[in-house]
Amino acid sequence: MKIHEYQAKGLLRAAGVPVPQSQVAFTADEARAAAQKLIAETGIEVVVVKSQIHAGGRGKGRFKEHPDLGGVKVVKGADAAAEIAEKMLGSTLVTIQTGEEGKKVGRVLIEQGMDIASELYLAATLDRDTGRVMIMASSEGGMDIEEVAESHPEKILKSSVDPAFGMQGFDARAVAYGLGLEGKTARKMASFLGKIVTAYNDLDCSMLEINPLVVTGGGDVMALDAKVQFDDNALYRHKDVEALRDETEEDPAELEAGKWGLSYVALDGTIGCMVNGAGLAMATMDIIKYFGSEPANFLDVGGGATEERVTAAFKIICKDPNLKGILVNIFGGIMKCDTIANGVVGAVKQIGLEVPLVVRLEGTNVELGKEILANSGLKITSADSLRDAAQKIVEMTK
Repeated sequence: MKIHEYQAKGLLRAAGVPVPQSQVAFTADEARAAAQKLIAETGIEVVVVKSQIHAGGRGKGRFKEHPDLGGVKVVKGADAAAEIAEKMLGSTLVTIQTGEEGKKVGRVLIEQGMDIASELYLAATLDRDTGRVMIMASSEGGMDIEEVAESHPEKILKSSVDPAFGMQGFDARAVAYGLGLEGKTARKMASFLGKIVTAYNDLDCSMLEINPLVVTGGGDVMALDAKVQFDDNALYRHKDVEALRDETEEDPAELEAGKWGLSYVALDGTIGCMVNGAGLAMATMDIIKYFGSEPANFLDVGGGATEERVTAAFKIICKDPNLKGILVNIFGGIMKCDTIANGVVGAVKQIGLEVPLVVRLEGTNVELGKEILANSGLKITSADSLRDAAQKIVEMTK
């Protein structure tokens, strides 16, 4: 699950991580009031208006309605903040991560202007090779980390956090010194790192990225931006975090799938996939690509799916406007083939079938499942193997 920058900063502030003073605004009048409050409290007339969407690259992005305006704008005075906010709110921001369709901005963050001496990059994420939290840091803050990794890989520092002892002081200091920091700034950076790791663990994050992390003219360290993603499997422990979800920023199909306990990710291809088991789903997508086509989605119905969940999964697949065919690939272990067959037949009868459908069943109650499909009176093509199924659906959709 993702959240907005202002929400991420709220969580970090609660964890003791230094962040700038800021306030979210949903209207131009709220933006003006927020800017007036910041100016009065800080004595700094410069404020920053930051569009809030679930995508990176906002500063480099451009609004469709205002091609000369980026998603982050530094202004002077409350009236200027209100003027920019009015342009941003309700407009569509296109960034490198949104695609050409962009995302509509429904809220902006009004933030105090900062005296920035330098910009750094910092992230905490899970290193699956070691099973540990990995700290990544770079002196090249404000840039895409992928670009830094390609052009200056030596500028990316990594530090593994021992799960038994947490972020040790000497590890934190090593990162700070590796970034070229000295004196009180290095000490503040070490403290900052410890708080970031604590927040990452306590909130069950899957990724916590600060880009840029700034060093101010006074030598302080502060999170100027914040991007946080959470482990969906741990959200039951964090109802307060789950309440931060902005459903308008999420893919409607993925949101619907989540309500049914389905693992679904929309892709750019044309062949819809319904599979049980993540590994089998990946193999199914691979073999579709092998035979010259592209999968339209990843969809794992799980091992204990009911007919209702299978029907819901089939309906979600069929909502894809680019869909040209569907491949159902089920290996019945815990999941029974007749359950899948009944779900598919029920879904097709409810919503109709306008594209080719190939079903490959194997395992528990496979003969009963095939019999249900054969006697359904529907135009469903059976396959004897995954290879056979993939070849058939690719050929039928050409």
